[in-house]
Amino acid sequence: MDELRKLLQENLNIDFISAVLSNPRKKDGPSKVKVRPIMKKDQLLFQLETFENNQAFHRNVDKIEASELLAHAMENMKQMQMETQCADYNVLVSKKGKATIKRKLHKGEAKKVDLSHNRKKRYVLEEGIPVPFLVDLGVMTAEGKIVRARFDKFRQINRFLEFIEDILPQLAKDRELTILDFGCGKSYLTFAMYYYLHELKRYDIRIVGLDLKKDVIRHCNELSQRYGYEKLKFLEGNIADYTGVDEVDMVVTLHACDTATDFALAKAVHWNAKVILSVPCCQHELNRQIKNEDLAPVLKYGLLKERISALVTDGLRAQYLEREGYEAQILEFIDMEHTPKNILIRAVRTGRKGENEDAIRRCEQALGVAPTLGWLLDHEGEV
Repeated sequence: MDELRKLLQENLNIDFISAVLSNPRKKDGPSKVKVRPIMKKDQLLFQLETFENNQAFHRNVDKIEASELLAHAMENMKQMQMETQCADYNVLVSKKGKATIKRKLHKGEAKKVDLSHNRKKRYVLEEGIPVPFLVDLGVMTAEGKIVRARFDKFRQINRFLEFIEDILPQLAKDRELTILDFGCGKSYLTFAMYYYLHELKRYDIRIVGLDLKKDVIRHCNELSQRYGYEKLKFLEGNIADYTGVDEVDMVVTLHACDTATDFALAKAVHWNAKVILSVPCCQHELNRQIKNEDLAPVLKYGLLKERISALVTDGLRAQYLEREGYEAQILEFIDMEHTPKNILIRAVRTGRKGENEDAIRRCEQALGVAPTLGWLLDHEGEV
């Protein structure tokens, strides 16, 4: 880590713009660390924003302490992306702790650094830059200003894109990527995904949105053509029956009802999808099954039984994905004040099968449940 410490000490100065540490090796620590410079009482400090257990913790420190804290944090992280006024740096750390540092110099005028302590949150899609689908959705005006009554929708879209931003290192940039969006509905997040990856990040992508509603599919295809999104197509169809591809790079399933989420996840595993993003909805299956004498006093309350069943459903889904060779996380999608359906399952394929089969079976037996996803994965090829 000496080379990394040297890099940090040389760049944590007035020209530093930001850094993001991501891809943790262990689950019992921070999932991400963001760094930016601030000026307080004429002193240059660095604000570390550490994300852990769906919470963000802030700490303002000087250059020396920041260098040590970041170097220590990188012992559990696989990657750091750092930006200065002069260059971009990509740091990859191997299992043995060896850091590989790549530098790309900026061309043209140097970027400006915002040193304000209470600056506005930076969104992936910035206010002031008109985005066609956001204008049509009524989230933005034609001038790119956010419609205040739709600000929650603007935040939700940006929050979703932040999850994608975190997994960009997992996506190849030297070939066409195939992304499937099951149960796409009105598809505002699908359009956001295409705009971000293709228009802003210049990835060669093909996105297929799938839904059962004919009128919705027709409208989405009309919008896609209007915007000139040549590789964004929408099809009418059922998640369980879709066979249009053999392999995919990313599967997205947002608010697919009940076991439709399970069919989508099983398809994703079958296709060896590198990345899975799933926001489940309407989880009724385990609510009908769950039974445990020790929990009976709690499960007698319908509202609590519903919530416990939903949490167990998503927890087991994540465990199944880990068993199948994925690194799975359960993250907060949006604030609970907006909707109780606020959990996102993000899984990245590692190829390392989890050794959690016995733990899964004990949990299923203790709660008297038999989730659809487990059955689908255990009986692949029979469906």
